[in-house]
Amino acid sequence: MTSDSVDYYEGTVKETHAAARRDVLALGEFDAWIGGESVTATEGERFATLDPVVGDEICTVPRCTGADVDAAVAAGQDAVDGEWGDYTPQERSNAMLAWVDTLQANVDDLALVESLDGGKPLKHALVETKYALDFLEYYAKVIQADEGITVPTGDNLHVYTRHEPYGVVGLITPWNFPLTISFWKLGPALAAGNAAVIKPAEQTPLSLLYAAELSADVLPDGALNVVTGFGEEAGAPLTEHPGVGKVSFTGEDVTGKTVMRAATENVTPVTLELGGKSPYVIFPDADIEKAVRDVAHGIFYNAGQSCDACSRVLVHEDIAEEFTEGLVARAEGLTPGDTLVEGTTIGPLISAAQFEKVTDYVELGKEEGATCATGGAVDDDDLADGWYVRPTVLTEVDNDMRVAQEEIFGPVEVVTTFETYDEAIDLANDVEFGLAAGVATENNSLAHRAAADIEAGSVWINGNYATPIPGGPFGGYKQSGIGRECSRDAIRHYTQEKAVHVALDEPSL
Repeated sequence: MTSDSVDYYEGTVKETHAAARRDVLALGEFDAWIGGESVTATEGERFATLDPVVGDEICTVPRCTGADVDAAVAAGQDAVDGEWGDYTPQERSNAMLAWVDTLQANVDDLALVESLDGGKPLKHALVETKYALDFLEYYAKVIQADEGITVPTGDNLHVYTRHEPYGVVGLITPWNFPLTISFWKLGPALAAGNAAVIKPAEQTPLSLLYAAELSADVLPDGALNVVTGFGEEAGAPLTEHPGVGKVSFTGEDVTGKTVMRAATENVTPVTLELGGKSPYVIFPDADIEKAVRDVAHGIFYNAGQSCDACSRVLVHEDIAEEFTEGLVARAEGLTPGDTLVEGTTIGPLISAAQFEKVTDYVELGKEEGATCATGGAVDDDDLADGWYVRPTVLTEVDNDMRVAQEEIFGPVEVVTTFETYDEAIDLANDVEFGLAAGVATENNSLAHRAAADIEAGSVWINGNYATPIPGGPFGGYKQSGIGRECSRDAIRHYTQEKAVHVALDEPSL
């Protein structure tokens, strides 16, 4: 493949995925990465990662436990005490940029691994991989301009600040955007001078393992460590580890609260990016065609498996019928299919458990009184081995229904109408989450007023929904988390600020 286009596979679904598995397995062993080398788990156990399109095993990876986390933390501390800790900000930047160059040279292989492991259309995986590298590059460059401050004082005192790394940080990432969210965390953590121990989700560990292998001879040994495994066996030991100075977690809110409780034992600071039930508010003067496109992207991209998916549409009653007809048509025009062939716009859900959860919510919505305007499970013999759900639109949804309050994490949109501005804002804020929101209106004053009144960490107005950019802070209000990622200030989450007070004597000359 080339980095400018995608070379698709040909054949039946089974044939294309068998060929892709062979290509992926030719890239390496996909073992854990500790101290600058591939290692197996201490106890020698492994577990399978599955291709969600066909349900077949891709390969096995180490089933790491507390002993492996201990080894990774020790390797990280050795790096901080040694070569990596001695690097200047410029040297850290140069090393990170060299890693970016190596990753970019292998971007097509990374995208193939991401596609196969996560069930993403191949073209989408390529776009996401390039997008992920943008964040790593951003932090490598930002650190070159990082600086402390001098505090104004009298003539007999000089006070300045230093920002010092925690040492070893623990990072835990989800399965929906494996590389992107890993680099959201690794970028500021490494740029600040920390060593990282990162545990990817057990469903999608392969792209990060391959990226770690590509750091050999680029990053000093131990600066980056990857442990694979399950939450209780590898994630918990990482969040509870006394040698970890900072924890960052992205995932669902119940696990996030568990992480937060575990971190309190060692008074470890945490960044949490958790769930969402994000509203998209469409006012009566909105460009309906544009709003339909943006909402469809915001809920159906990645099969709806996005924490910031706009999973609630709040549309003014005067335009609700026209908007809903457009959204249904858009949903029915999207194509579930083999992720390795051209034209597929919707891949499968990540697992059988996620498929069951999403389809159960669709049935629950009907039981609660909603109307299923389109969608449901895919009825296609060629895709019978995968966990596919068609883009689904539920209408006539009241905001107190469970489908309007709970995170479904699938390609399911719920549509609720409103009459007044105040009602729209009340509905938008009447959930326990506050991660993201969208607004559609041609009135600038209304747009800015709504952006101020909606309780969410990010608000997109009239397009480009759910596309955080390097430099733009991303994080949530309420149950959606603590802290921000993606911006320059995220580096501060990976450092401790120290004030230095220097007494100045009168000149003796």
